[in-house]
Amino acid sequence: MFQLGKTIVSEEIIEKDFVCNLSACKGACCVDGDAGAPLDKNETEILEEIYPKVKPFLKKEGIKAIENQGTFTKNEDGELETPLVNGADCAYVIFDKKNVALCAIEEAYNQGEIDFKKPVSCHLYPVRVKEYSEFSAVNYHQWQICDDACTLGKELQVPVYKFVKQALIRKFGEDWYTNLEQVAAKL
Repeated sequence: MFQLGKTIVSEEIIEKDFVCNLSACKGACCVDGDAGAPLDKNETEILEEIYPKVKPFLKKEGIKAIENQGTFTKNEDGELETPLVNGADCAYVIFDKKNVALCAIEEAYNQGEIDFKKPVSCHLYPVRVKEYSEFSAVNYHQWQICDDACTLGKELQVPVYKFVKQALIRKFGEDWYTNLEQVAAKL
């Protein structure tokens, strides 16, 4: 672990390799697990605002889940998340012709309907950020469903922090990322 500003960063984001391999995993991170995608407070307001423009991209099950639960939910610990369809798929998930899970929010963004790409926690994956009162912990999250992404990352020699560069800049800023690159060069 090392400190960058008000973040404590796991060295694993520099040491581990990762490149999403959607053809292998089919977007399993959007449909597996027992919780929705973590959300920042400001993202809940954005989701409420953009929902009418995202709705045409959603599956009917996703629309039903969002209209029953809201554009976001709170878990038992009070953390904000995307709603789920029947406790499984993210309510914002859609599938392409090859049955690969995609994000309806990102699809609306790609089509120029909205200017919000997707929740930053999704954009950052496999990096997870945990907010504490004095700092943010930046960690690598290892999940078996991403084994193919780790293999592809190793083949292509792409460390996690480079794979999620744009997301890290979105979350922490250009200067933070430049400092991260300097730390990586020394390790």
